[in-house]
Amino acid sequence: MNQSRNGTAPLKATDLSRTASTSDIIFDALRDAIIRGEIGEGETIRQESIARMFNVSRIPVREALKRLEAQGLVTSVRFKGVVVSALSPAEIREIFAFRALLESDVIAGAVPAMRPQSLQEARQYMEAFDREEDPAKWGELNWHFHMALYRDAGRPYFLEVIRTANDRVERYVRAQLELTGSRGRARTEHEAIFNACAKGDGEQAAALTRAHILDAGESLIEFLTNDDNARKRDE
Repeated sequence: MNQSRNGTAPLKATDLSRTASTSDIIFDALRDAIIRGEIGEGETIRQESIARMFNVSRIPVREALKRLEAQGLVTSVRFKGVVVSALSPAEIREIFAFRALLESDVIAGAVPAMRPQSLQEARQYMEAFDREEDPAKWGELNWHFHMALYRDAGRPYFLEVIRTANDRVERYVRAQLELTGSRGRARTEHEAIFNACAKGDGEQAAALTRAHILDAGESLIEFLTNDDNARKRDE
């Protein structure tokens, strides 16, 4: 992953001095940089640097950081300030178990109400995920594929919670897909989930979605554990 040394370099700065929703835009910029792995775990995000980059006071920066902390993406650390959060294997396993429970329920409710345009949109994202060679775009395409299949459940709060949970692990998942070559399995599982939805089989779609998420979580934990062990051996 491409990571900055000071936690600010990858951001695309914009002059927001005349923009009303400055905290929203700063939040989105920081969130995207963290999810893409451009600001690495443990790196400090300095309020004064962000404020200068966007030509604003520290107030909207603090607001954005509070929202990021509420989502678990950053943590306030004494004597260090705000740093990008790191997840332990136990936390990752819990997040994926939560996602599996919630997302399988959502897709089961979505299938009976699923519109042809939702299936068409999901197919387009699935095919785009298959074709895309840039690992930085895999997470976004994967997210849009699943959301196209969940949307017709009519549960916006569930989707918001799912998005927050996904954001916390996205940077790890993208690295795993890129470095372990497991995207092929994700493709196969996406197609199976899509076909179950197209057939109107909500029960099968839910079971496949649950297995897809749980398997991805275990694979990620195995990858991170092996990677950590390799680093310790090299030290």
